[in-house]
Amino acid sequence: MVSLVLTKRQEDEDAERVERFRAGDRRAFDELVRRYQRPIFGLVLRYVRDRDEAKDLAQRTFVRALEGLEGFRQRARFRTWLYRIAVNLAKNHLRDRKPRVAVDDDVAAVPPVGDAHLRSAEERTRLLRAVDALPPKQRLILELRVYEELSFREVGEIAGCSENAAKVNFHHAVKRLKEALHDD
Repeated sequence: MVSLVLTKRQEDEDAERVERFRAGDRRAFDELVRRYQRPIFGLVLRYVRDRDEAKDLAQRTFVRALEGLEGFRQRARFRTWLYRIAVNLAKNHLRDRKPRVAVDDDVAAVPPVGDAHLRSAEERTRLLRAVDALPPKQRLILELRVYEELSFREVGEIAGCSENAAKVNFHHAVKRLKEALHDD
C-alpha cells in the first residue's frame, strides 16, 4: 500500500509546479509525475488487478493530465484532479472489458508456508471479494479513504459528491463489509 498524505507545504509545491509548467518549465511536470506515480499506480491496480493494465492506465493518467494541465484552473488540488482522472480511466477500462475476475492474483500466489499464512490469504481473499461487492461509489470512497488516506473533503471531490455524502458512503461501506465478513 502506497499512501500519500500531503502537507500544506506539499500542496503549495504542487501548485507552484503547475505554475512553473504553465510558464514553460517542462521539468515541473516530471516532478509531479515522480511524486504521484506510485500512488496512482496503486490506486489503479486495486481496480484492474493486473499490473500491466495498471501501468498502462497510470501512464494514460499522466498523459491526460499533461494534455489538460494548461486548462487546469486549480479549483481543486492537483492531487484530487489527478486521482479523479485515474479513477475515471480505471472505471472506463473495467466497464469496457467486463466481466472481471474478482480474486487478486497475488493472493493465489501466497506460498503454502503454514496454517497461519493460509488463513491470512483466505481472509484477504474474503475481504477483497467483499470490497468488490460494494456499490461502486462506496467502494471508491472506501478505497480513497483507507488506501490513499485522503480527507473526506478530497474523497468527495474525487467521487463527485459533498464531504458529508463521502462520510455517509464510507459509513455504509464499512457497515456492509462488516456484515459480509461476519456472514461468511
